[in-house]
Formats: sequence, structure tokens, C-alpha cells
Amino acid sequence: MKTSLFDFDLPESLIAAHPASPRDATRMLVVGDKLQDKTIRELPQFLKPGDVMVFNDTKVIPARLLGKRGEAKVEVLLHKRKGSAWQCFAKPAKRLKIGDRIDFAKDFHATVVEKLPDGEVVLQFGEDLYSKLEKYGHMPLPPYIRRKDSVSDRADYQTIYAKHEGSVAAPTAGLHFTESLLKAIDATGVKRAQVTLHVGGGTFLPVKSDDTEGHVMHSEWAEISKETTDVINAAKKNGGRVIAVGTTSLRTLESATDVNGQLQAFSGETDIFITPGYRFKIVDMLLTNFHLPRSTLFMLIAAFSGLEKMKAAYAHAIGQNYRFYSYGDACLLFR
Repeated sequence: MKTSLFDFDLPESLIAAHPASPRDATRMLVVGDKLQDKTIRELPQFLKPGDVMVFNDTKVIPARLLGKRGEAKVEVLLHKRKGSAWQCFAKPAKRLKIGDRIDFAKDFHATVVEKLPDGEVVLQFGEDLYSKLEKYGHMPLPPYIRRKDSVSDRADYQTIYAKHEGSVAAPTAGLHFTESLLKAIDATGVKRAQVTLHVGGGTFLPVKSDDTEGHVMHSEWAEISKETTDVINAAKKNGGRVIAVGTTSLRTLESATDVNGQLQAFSGETDIFITPGYRFKIVDMLLTNFHLPRSTLFMLIAAFSGLEKMKAAYAHAIGQNYRFYSYGDACLLFR
């Protein structure tokens, strides 16, 4: 499909630079047979006993690093583990050579061990990387948030149920949830389940090709336990719906579901790229944020709910001053 089909105009004033406070003060556009302007606190009224809600329990690491190669400044964004090393975006990548050492602090450095296309390098770090990142790293706020990260972003850009370290971007649909909202969901008789997908920096890369067939997705590591598969398969068998919290949860579930609609335990890489025409195998509802024009995520929701319906929904959201992107408002979609 032509990439231009997924374009739309968005006023920059609607891009949320800061999160809502409290988290569950965000608005929620319900996109079903009709559009409904709600709040995230009203989410439980759209759920039924026997449904299962699936959350991505990945944890964001402070993956943006500022360092020097000699006297030259270098900015690095870790985005995917590669054995004992990390695949990274680097600026300026062209000037880096294999064997170069980048110093981030007196006790923290990395060595360039491989150069890749599109401004990427593979860096070998020393031991205790996560503890060094906590000390010297910056939270990897998306490039469309045009401000420096602050101390509050350490908590704000993290779901309250984050567990497994490895993401360099937040699964942002999960940022709306508070303990009180989770308790309200539990009270409806809905079960909760967890998957893990470590979100890579490639999630922010634009689709540069004129046609979706020309776009290559970055792969990301994901895992689904047998415990989670048993809960979800039982819910589907008994007529319950599967509600994915975020596109990362949806992509993980769809990657691990067989042709018969049975979810399988999974641990490995996924590069699933969902565009209109894709036949969804297991997810019935999706809670997500508002996404970038021409992005793989907007293509995914167009596949889920229909391109024309989503264009109309986004036009409504823009007209009603919904807040867009990672720190923005939510959207509840039905397949």
C-alpha cells in the first residue's frame, strides 16, 4: 500500500511534552460503531467478566548516553542487545571507526566493534552495564518531545508494573494505569495477564519507502510464558475477549498465535509488520495512544479498525484537542 495513505496533518501544539497528572487523568476516545469522548477512568465500563487484559511488563532503561571520542562529542542510543554487546544509534556515526573508544564517564566506556547502515553501530560495554546506565544514562524520550529529560521522567516514562529491564521506549498505553484503575478493572471480573516485549528504538523510525512493502521492521525480543498462554486460551475458549494494552502487547500476541487461534508460549525475536489486509488471530480490542502520521503504528491501528474509520477518529481527536503521542491521551479500539 502507498505510505501516503497513512498521512495526516497534526498541529504541533497537540504533541504532549509532559504526562498527565495523575496518570489516569487522561482522556480516552472510544472508536466503535460511534465515537465516544470518555476518560481512561471509564475504561472498566467497556469490559466484561471473562475478558482478559494483556499488559507488556517491560522496563525502560536509561538508554541515551552522552560521551566523547577524544574531544569529539558523541550521542548514543542503545536499542537492541546483540549477544554481549548492544546495537545503537550514534551521532555522528559516520566518524566512528571500529576500535574507537567512547568515554561516558571515568569509569564507563564502550568500544565500537561493528558499523551498520543507517547511523547504527555495535558497542561493547563492560560489566555492570545497567547500574552504569542508572548512574549516567538519560531516559530515552521520543525525538518529538523536544526537551531534555528530567528527574521526573525516570518515573513518568515507566509503567507502574514494569518488571523486566530491556526497553528503550515505553509501552506508552500502559502509562495511563494507576493502582486504583487496576483495582477497578479487577472488580469487573476481568483477568490480567503479562507478556514482555522489549521496545526498540526502531519504533520511532519513519517509513521512508513510498510503499509499505519496501519497509523493513526492526526485530524486537519478546516472551510469553505458558502461564499467560493458558489464561488467554481459556478466556477465548469461554467466549472472553482479549484486550491488548498497547501495540507492543498486540504484536507479541499476534506473533505467537497459530493459524487455529491458539496462543503458544514464545521466546525470541519478532519483526511482525501489520498493515491493512492482515487477519488478526487473537486480539479483540486494543487500548493505544495516538500515533505519528505515516508510522508503522498508525498502519497497525488502520489494519485493526479500518483506515477510513481511524482517519475520521483522528480528525475528531484533533478537533477536540486530544493530546498526541507517548505522553498523550488514549484510544480504545474494537476489531
